[in-house]
Amino acid sequence: MTKTSATTETRPFEAEVGRLLKIVANSLYSDREIFLRELLSNASDACDRLRYASLTDAGLLADDPDLKVTVVIDKKAKTITITDNGIGMDHDELVSELGTIARSGTSAFMDKLEGDDKDMALIGQFGVGFYSAFMVADKVAVTSRKAGDSQAWRWESDGEGSYTVAPVEEQSEEQSEDAVARGTAVILHMRKDAKEFLETQRLAHIIKTYSDHIALPIQLRGPEKDAKSETVNAAQALWTRAKKDISPEQYTEFYHHSGHLFDAPWLTIHNRVEGKIEYTNLLFVPSTKPFDLFQPDRKTHVKLYVKRVFITDDCEGLLPAWLRFMRGIVDSEDMPLNISREMLQNNPVVAKIRGALIKRILGELEKKAKKDPEAYAVFWDNFGALMKEGIYESDEYRERLLELCRVRGTAGESLLALGDYVERMKDGQDAIYYITGDSLEGVSRSPQLEAFRAKGVEVLLLCDPVDEFWLPQVATYRDKPFKSVTQGGIDLSAIARDEKTDGDESADAEAAPDDEMDKLIALFKLTLEDEVKDVRVSSRLTDSPCCLIADEGDMDMHLARLMKQHQGFAAGAKRVFEVNPKHPLVKTLAQRIAKDGAGDDLADAVWLLLDQARIVEGEQLPDQAAFAKRLSKFIEMGLGGSG
Repeated sequence: MTKTSATTETRPFEAEVGRLLKIVANSLYSDREIFLRELLSNASDACDRLRYASLTDAGLLADDPDLKVTVVIDKKAKTITITDNGIGMDHDELVSELGTIARSGTSAFMDKLEGDDKDMALIGQFGVGFYSAFMVADKVAVTSRKAGDSQAWRWESDGEGSYTVAPVEEQSEEQSEDAVARGTAVILHMRKDAKEFLETQRLAHIIKTYSDHIALPIQLRGPEKDAKSETVNAAQALWTRAKKDISPEQYTEFYHHSGHLFDAPWLTIHNRVEGKIEYTNLLFVPSTKPFDLFQPDRKTHVKLYVKRVFITDDCEGLLPAWLRFMRGIVDSEDMPLNISREMLQNNPVVAKIRGALIKRILGELEKKAKKDPEAYAVFWDNFGALMKEGIYESDEYRERLLELCRVRGTAGESLLALGDYVERMKDGQDAIYYITGDSLEGVSRSPQLEAFRAKGVEVLLLCDPVDEFWLPQVATYRDKPFKSVTQGGIDLSAIARDEKTDGDESADAEAAPDDEMDKLIALFKLTLEDEVKDVRVSSRLTDSPCCLIADEGDMDMHLARLMKQHQGFAAGAKRVFEVNPKHPLVKTLAQRIAKDGAGDDLADAVWLLLDQARIVEGEQLPDQAAFAKRLSKFIEMGLGGSG
């Protein structure tokens, strides 16, 4: 609950911010110096946004046109102040930007973080930005005035669960000295164990190491008497330099700055294009999954500049959503500086740059896949699901994306190309077989795979939700149709069976006589007439007594479950129930019905087998109490009870 004293508001942090602050304050990072990188990066972004806003409202820059960032050390007060004259924040922005993490999935992510408090890569996926200040400070104050506003505000917190917000005029005279004419000042009251950062040389080294690429001056003023502010960084946009003049470390730090991530880039793509259209791109593929890959808005994260002036980090037309893992910048020489975000949506220059960028990114990925398959496998594990979105959505690039696609199969744990699968298909095999599900572990144990394993036919194991959509869209690859093993119409009779391996005797087991199976199938159909579409003798099972499949032409079972979970989709078509005539349990039931006819015990056995098949498929039992009662009855009978 918000409390107000005079004009000072005291607000609790959003729960997830509080949890994040505890992790950060306990020095999750092994290198605490990155606090300065993060705060300088925020200051640079604020200046970029003001420069863009001033294109349509020049008055915003009129009183202070030279954008810069200043870092001031005060040893006596034990503070470091980072000041920018950028866009600034008003009251509501201070609350929303510094008190809330407005991202879905945050709670689950925090649970993962707290499970391993030393995993820097995890926090890097999330990005903490401003909150890194609490790694070195036991109190942080932020004074800010938004460009064009007359009122400045002060935000303050010790990171212990709450913060205050107040208008600067209501603060004490001492505090109001921190106020800025326009922009933001972040005042860090340093912890006792962070005194090293109050040394001029220490901060100068950090700025040169992490922020040399920032394209506006970063001035540092030490605590020495009569100290003057000196520009520490090169203050030149990194992407304007020649590649030979940029070190791998400088590329990495620019990636950290532009992407707000903490890992090292997996791939760097830096090019200058000249001709009818001129632009420079400096793009990165992360080496770990960023936290926000699967946000509903599917926002891309490449910043657009025009003649070194920041325009937007939300240009929908610059890259397709399926490349939203990319980070970096594009700097155009051909667009007007005052172009609006609305004008960008159908801009022909943006469209041409988009096409060229996609081709260049795919080209670099193709090179990597060919030269370093192991490294490419890491990329695919991280971003393959997004690339498969491209297979579904992009007619233009579908063929290239299919060649880049990697999958796992029943023949081994390593990733393989679709082309490799086709090349090792067995004689007589005329389809690419696959199974979809929620996890590799789950689908690899599916009973529908048994006959395929017995004949040595490899099946693709696909566990991304998007697999249910791109496969029907593509339908074939190299003239071979994709076919789900959980659907009807599977015929493996033309494929010779592999030589028998240990433990595979069930494939040679004798089936129940046809007349007995006919009677048993009739009982199944009569008992389950309202629950299943049909009951059939199975040719796909070798070890399991039964399974459920979708009839040929019906929706795949996993897709139906996904739609039911996420869209309230109705139950849809009933499933076909397949029974294995070689399984001992099924043969026993067939013998019983041939000898004694149908009875309640056999009907209960039929229901138990159906529920067993449902459980294996990961489905919720419609009547769990009835299942438990039948199961208890059969256990009692098996132990010699009265039944």
